[in-house]
Amino acid sequence: METILEIVKYTVPAIVVLLSSYLIVKRFLVNELKRKQFALLHETQNVTIPLRLQAYERLALFTERMHPRQLVPRVYVPGMTVNDLQQALLLTIRTEFEHNLSQQIYVSKEVWSTVKTVKEQELNMISHIAKQLPPDAPAKELHVKIVDYVLTTESALPTDIALQVINDEAKRVLSYGAQA
Repeated sequence: METILEIVKYTVPAIVVLLSSYLIVKRFLVNELKRKQFALLHETQNVTIPLRLQAYERLALFTERMHPRQLVPRVYVPGMTVNDLQQALLLTIRTEFEHNLSQQIYVSKEVWSTVKTVKEQELNMISHIAKQLPPDAPAKELHVKIVDYVLTTESALPTDIALQVINDEAKRVLSYGAQA
């Protein structure tokens, strides 16, 4: 019986010391890991925030360039037909969208979805208005119809809504960093 008591007398304190050492080392390693993750996050924010802000700038520029009041005068050339202008407008929007495809990795799903939706709405609006005119009519007629549509639309234009969504998220990123 004495040998069992002697064994217990040495093993119980050893187990207590081992267990407490384990818990202390584990807590230290967890804290050290969190500290390193925080440092890495802080370090990467210095790179990712400028990239995200640049993506918002590019998407805002794309959205602004897609707005009919900017797009039509830029693409319109005297002597074009309605069909020519329609195809040029659609091609310009699609080309600029493809040029900005890579920006989707830097922005939220909401912003990217909004930009895609606005692009489709602009393409549909141009096609819809162009269908109301003869294809071989002067492009000036399509130009006037699009401008009239923009001026008479009572609701906010899709490009204006998209710009607001982009601006709001860019402001959140500026305010809160990469967590936004």
